[in-house]
Amino acid sequence: MRITRTGGHGRRAAAVTTAVLAASAVLLTGCSSDGDSNASDSNGNITLKLADFGQFGYKEAGLLEQYHKLHPNITVKEETTANEQDYYPKLLQQLNSGSGLGDVTGIEVGRIKEVVDTQAGKFADLSKSINVSDWVSWKEKQATAQDGSVIGAGTDIGPMSLCYRKDLFQKAGLPTDREAVAKAVSGGWEDYLKLGEQYQKKAPAGTKFMDSASAMYNAVVSSSSQQYYDSSGKPVYKDSASVKQGWNLAAEAASKKLSAGLAQFQDPWQAALRKGTVATVVCPAWMAAQISTYSGDAYKGKWDISRAPGTTAANWGGSFLTVPKSGKHVKEAIELVKWLTAPEQQAAVFKAVGVFPSNKGAYQLASVKNAKLPYFSDAPIGQIYADEANSIPEAVLGQKDGVIKDTISTQINNMEQRGTKPDKAWKDATDTIDKAIG
Repeated sequence: MRITRTGGHGRRAAAVTTAVLAASAVLLTGCSSDGDSNASDSNGNITLKLADFGQFGYKEAGLLEQYHKLHPNITVKEETTANEQDYYPKLLQQLNSGSGLGDVTGIEVGRIKEVVDTQAGKFADLSKSINVSDWVSWKEKQATAQDGSVIGAGTDIGPMSLCYRKDLFQKAGLPTDREAVAKAVSGGWEDYLKLGEQYQKKAPAGTKFMDSASAMYNAVVSSSSQQYYDSSGKPVYKDSASVKQGWNLAAEAASKKLSAGLAQFQDPWQAALRKGTVATVVCPAWMAAQISTYSGDAYKGKWDISRAPGTTAANWGGSFLTVPKSGKHVKEAIELVKWLTAPEQQAAVFKAVGVFPSNKGAYQLASVKNAKLPYFSDAPIGQIYADEANSIPEAVLGQKDGVIKDTISTQINNMEQRGTKPDKAWKDATDTIDKAIG
């Protein structure tokens, strides 16, 4: 599920540097305006409301101001809800009542299947205006309804990597070179745990190999095409091979005390990064900004990024932009979505806040292809994430993916923090899920 990444309040994101900076300044692709807009005043000026959550990066990249310069009669006002778990119920209420909706609304990947199955008729079909084949194929399919309409344009995706502290690895006698680290975990997440056991034998005092076993669990499940539902829409999470593997590995990590047992993004997790007591974090593309924000300048250059464990690519996170049919300016809203999700704009967002484009055209831009992160020892993230993105398997999504994932993650945290036995934690998780999804 897409979470609140770095939020507002002046928090800085991990800036992306590239070999060619000029390309990131080209923000003109994908825009169009025929002047035939629905006027809001006598002069033909309109305001479009963009409702989203967390950090889509448009403000940080200066895109909404740029759009106004390109379209002087259009002002885009972004209304952002910090927490997606607060945003989504409100969106459903607005869809049911038909009022209060944005002209453009963001939807998180963990919710898109439910919206596609139950609310698709309330959104404009973007396939009639946008070349949806520009996105990685599995992203387009996630937002495609049974009648073939495409209700969402892909914003970012979360190709997986592994963020690790080189200095802590060195003190624990582990390899520090990113290629050597990738080789050490090339057999998969089981190898990741073996590396963790080696780390803990010589771990610097007060440190743990990983921040959260639930994060590892999410990475394991995200690498599989079948996760919580089958292709018929039936919940199969109790028998899913990826769920079983992820759960068993999380239970092993908890029992061997390889994890700090921290719920990600909460205050204790942020404090652990500030104190430098975590050696590895499972890293979908957007996680780098979180780590650099909370680790701070003291640990710049001590972090690095390697390829994720195993040979199967994984995606964790990502969102969509949609256009409700009930809006007063549907045509203009579609043009805005088309522009925001074009390669150059997605590249600008990547540069500003580190979220990785879903538009394949962006991967060929120098500002993406040659991107490196100075904070992470100049890790070649453009190459790492693009390679991963192009080989991610198409996952079967379900209506309550987010509920299932969050509930299981909570129980993994209970195993780590409270010492809950795996059997009881699993029963508590399944009881809660069954009540929630019916």
